[in-house]
Amino acid sequence: MRDRLRLAVPNKGRLVEPTIGLLHDAGLIFEEHERSLVARVQNFALDILFVRTNDVIEFVGDGVADLGITGQDLLSETGAELPVVRRLGYGRCKLAAAVPTDATAQRVEDLAGLRVATAHPETTRRFFAEKRIALDVIPISGAVEVAPRLGLAEAIVDLVSTGSTLAMNGLRQIGDVLPSEAVLIANPEAQQTRESDLAAIDTMLAAVIAARGKKYLMMNAPETHLPELEALLPGLESPSVIPLAHEGMIAIHSVIDADAVWALLPRLKAAGASGILVLPIEKLVP
Repeated sequence: MRDRLRLAVPNKGRLVEPTIGLLHDAGLIFEEHERSLVARVQNFALDILFVRTNDVIEFVGDGVADLGITGQDLLSETGAELPVVRRLGYGRCKLAAAVPTDATAQRVEDLAGLRVATAHPETTRRFFAEKRIALDVIPISGAVEVAPRLGLAEAIVDLVSTGSTLAMNGLRQIGDVLPSEAVLIANPEAQQTRESDLAAIDTMLAAVIAARGKKYLMMNAPETHLPELEALLPGLESPSVIPLAHEGMIAIHSVIDADAVWALLPRLKAAGASGILVLPIEKLVP
């Protein structure tokens, strides 16, 4: 067994920047180089392998890497039965079926008997087979959105994030095929033989992901207002309450959802809170 774990990550594409950011935010110290295959982590027994996006799953499946970060869509397309350790919350998109804006089709069932072009033929075949919709899947490697205009197909299945690319090419969505985001996958054997090591990496990443959706809230208030303020704070647990030097005054600390901050602040002020501080959280282990 190797002394150091190996984590395979993409070396190009939309997942690279957020993946490197996640690893650095988790406290892993390493230097990535444009043409380097391996980055040695200085403060953990881990080597990061920078490989082609499509090779991440193969590296993990073959045991060359113990863990890997890839897209759910790519994992589905390969059909590899590798355990998903954690969904990472970035790179969110979906495989969606789309047709020209002037087409009559309104839902995926309307594609029966037609040609559907896609760079994800296996996922597309499985999706329509499960729905018992017979059609002709046309595999193409790129520029999927132009297939209807070129007469290659009447519809497409392609990755969609904002939908702007579809609109620019005169297409509209008629159904979702597969939701996708970045995922952490593991080699099954490594999960058995190096369970604690893999769990340590997962905990590092999970703590960063959990913290990104939360804020740390601190405020002062009259003690008599505590019940009203506590009712407004949907934190992880009961808020921390600390007596202050001035009699009858308390400090309240709580962790709240980041999305709730701006709607909550005026309500806290109206309930008697003052000196409100909203702070970022670096890591959060529930």
